[in-house]
Amino acid sequence: MLKRYLPDESVDLVYLDPPFNSNANYNVLFAEQDGSRAASQVEVFTDTWRWDEAAVRDYELTVEQGGRVADALMAMRTFLGPSDALAYLSMMAPRLVELRRTLKPTGAIYLHCDPAASHYLKMMMDAIFGPQNFRSEIIWKRTHAHSGGNRFGPVHDTILFYAASPEHRCEPARVPYSEGYVRDFFRFTDEDGRRYRSTILTGSGTRNGDSGQPWRGINPTSSGRHWAIPGYLRPLLGDPAPVTLQDALDRLDELGRVLWPQKEHGVPSLKQYIDDMDGTEAQDVWTDIPPIGARAAERLGYPTQKPVALLERILESSSSPGDVILDPFCGCGTAVDAAQRMGRRWIGIDITHLAVNLIKNRLLTAYGDTAKFEVIGEPTDLEGAKDLAASDPYQFQWWALGLVGARPVDQKKGADHGIDGRLLFHDEAGAATKQVIFSVKAGHVTVSHLRDLRGVVDREKAAIGVLISMESPTKPMRVEAADAGLYEGSWEKRYPRLQLITVEELLDGRRVEMPDLGSLAMNVTNKRAPKVARVDQAGLF
Repeated sequence: MLKRYLPDESVDLVYLDPPFNSNANYNVLFAEQDGSRAASQVEVFTDTWRWDEAAVRDYELTVEQGGRVADALMAMRTFLGPSDALAYLSMMAPRLVELRRTLKPTGAIYLHCDPAASHYLKMMMDAIFGPQNFRSEIIWKRTHAHSGGNRFGPVHDTILFYAASPEHRCEPARVPYSEGYVRDFFRFTDEDGRRYRSTILTGSGTRNGDSGQPWRGINPTSSGRHWAIPGYLRPLLGDPAPVTLQDALDRLDELGRVLWPQKEHGVPSLKQYIDDMDGTEAQDVWTDIPPIGARAAERLGYPTQKPVALLERILESSSSPGDVILDPFCGCGTAVDAAQRMGRRWIGIDITHLAVNLIKNRLLTAYGDTAKFEVIGEPTDLEGAKDLAASDPYQFQWWALGLVGARPVDQKKGADHGIDGRLLFHDEAGAATKQVIFSVKAGHVTVSHLRDLRGVVDREKAAIGVLISMESPTKPMRVEAADAGLYEGSWEKRYPRLQLITVEELLDGRRVEMPDLGSLAMNVTNKRAPKVARVDQAGLF
């Protein structure tokens, strides 16, 4: 994807949250719209790396390119040996090289990782971007305190921030003052109840212009200083602006912003209100962005989902409206969501059709038709669907279920035997949740497959069962489907209880016959992202 579609120096900011080498299997927990956890799950990726033939191939391809990256990877092998950690680094190295190629000289990259691999990845980033372009190692407190066993509790992630070159300019986002800071420094309150502090009106060093001249009989030069009015106060000075700095000081005094000392030869100070400035610059330890709570509106059930606020801070600090944001491991699409709402263009990449379907649902439920995007890599015709089915049956299954808005189920769970996907709905207010059960077949189909589905529909007390097939159904299959009868939904509308739909028909626009999920019914298959009102923004994934 990177090599084929992204030219050199075409991206302004890269954020990536790749799988960690944490030896953990992650699953999508398909939550209901009220936030509760559903029983069915499906494995998304196995975050476990093995030193095998594929890892050796990745390692050799990078080493054969030569240069500092090859040197770093060979040094890693000397240190780590042919280990699983080396397999992980061998996977990451060529991808980081490609990301470096896509970045503009003014661009930057933020690599989200955990302490298990951050020190190795930092050495790799030094080799690719140059240690001189390292900007920050950001610590994000990702969870609340918990027992760490035979160690201190692990509660943080690491985000490595590198510039593509010295041309990148970071303007750290501003964050509110902490309660302790306000309490300790803004100790005074005026008659209107506004908190303020006394701060200096001069800067170090002498000057020859207005700032070095006396004002009200006070000469700052005598103490080796000069008058200095903070830039954030300029809007208070009026339009047109005062001609001299002494005029500006007079204006501040008229506004009651100059504090005069009681002693005779004291130097006046500035009355600085807490709301004069919009907080302070974010530092490299972030404890003010909480993890996504179990009942949070933005929680979609993706195991490694990050808060939108985290991505908004990164985008605010290192990009501008209209910039191109790239997330090459976009998962559930948090970076895509943040870019969309902040007026950036975006590109998201993920290897699973499950993730693509999740992101599409997120964008459509949050932004409606204002989010315009193109999906590259999904089958668009029957031949493409056949190729996907032949190369990866599970990806084909997830893609086909995405066409009808269903969610996949964990194939390993015995209770879900015979079910590839579910679509949950309400067809009247206060009614129990109904379900449509899906079976997806990429190969040859017979009437026995439909009879099996009919048995599952009866067992699960489902409203409707749908068989999605690559082949056209046989005549005995059509007879069996007709014999299953009808489901009577709200307003006495009736729908076939067993339905046969081919992939070709889905590509031509056919959909499941069922209550209209856009009007009378409520689709509770996937949790909806909160609505966001933003300007149109184009994307690609």
